[in-house]
Amino acid sequence: MRPGGPAGPPATDRHDDRVVPVYAMTGGRTRSAGPDLPVESLVVATDRWPGDLQKEHRMIIELASRPVSLVEVGARLRVPVGVARVLVSDLADAGFLMVHTPPPVGQDGGPAAAMLQRLLDGLRAR
Repeated sequence: MRPGGPAGPPATDRHDDRVVPVYAMTGGRTRSAGPDLPVESLVVATDRWPGDLQKEHRMIIELASRPVSLVEVGARLRVPVGVARVLVSDLADAGFLMVHTPPPVGQDGGPAAAMLQRLLDGLRAR
């Protein structure tokens, strides 16, 4: 007998009702047409009506009614971040989302000096 008794959860670990493989959502594309969006990018829905978009696109627009990160979109849709990146990019290109990317990094790959200075100023102001 399985843990949880005869009425316990099914033996499969699949928790979604997805019939179509995730790569089909993007037409098999693994990259967006534009520049790759950083995973920490924030997306926000515009006031454009989604109309007859596919389910995942409508879900993203609904999630983005408040600022949400690209990585959170992937987690909520239960898709790889690369798939979320392509879907978000497509919606942004179509005018359904605004994408806010993080500020540029410094030459050494760390935060830019101006950002660190603003952070320091904010901490000193407390």
